[in-house]
Amino acid sequence: MAPAPEEASRPAAGTDLPRLAELAAEAVTELSALRGGAVWARAQARPAPYEDSLQAALGDPFQHVVVGTLDGTVMGYGVGRVDHLRDGGRLGVIEDLYTDPGCRELGLGEMMMDGLVQWCREQGCFGVDSLALPGDRHTKNFFESFGLVARAIVVHRSLG
Repeated sequence: MAPAPEEASRPAAGTDLPRLAELAAEAVTELSALRGGAVWARAQARPAPYEDSLQAALGDPFQHVVVGTLDGTVMGYGVGRVDHLRDGGRLGVIEDLYTDPGCRELGLGEMMMDGLVQWCREQGCFGVDSLALPGDRHTKNFFESFGLVARAIVVHRSLG
């Protein structure tokens, strides 16, 4: 009997950048096809070129990049940042959280989310925000399992 695959999460390194860029491109493609995804891709998605924006995140003390690995191979990534609010508070924001579709339901997303939430705590954040597109029940349920609930609803009307 073959051994079970080993899942893990760790901070990302510069050597991970090519794989991180591949995963970011996959994430944008996948989410762009969902309801609300076209506007999300233009307004909130990780900017291309992905390798450059991820390298900038790796070098920013107010951002944290993690990877999820399966048997040592990077199969997911997440990016958190600290928003400094007008009142002086700090809000953690999970900007990116993506797992290769073939590796979902193995616990990689949970491990990466745990690492990002812990980093937000260490940064003195009073809370954590993220975004789920309308109708993406899987993502909504995932975030709710970590205690994230809706605190605002963004509405949109196309004029084109």
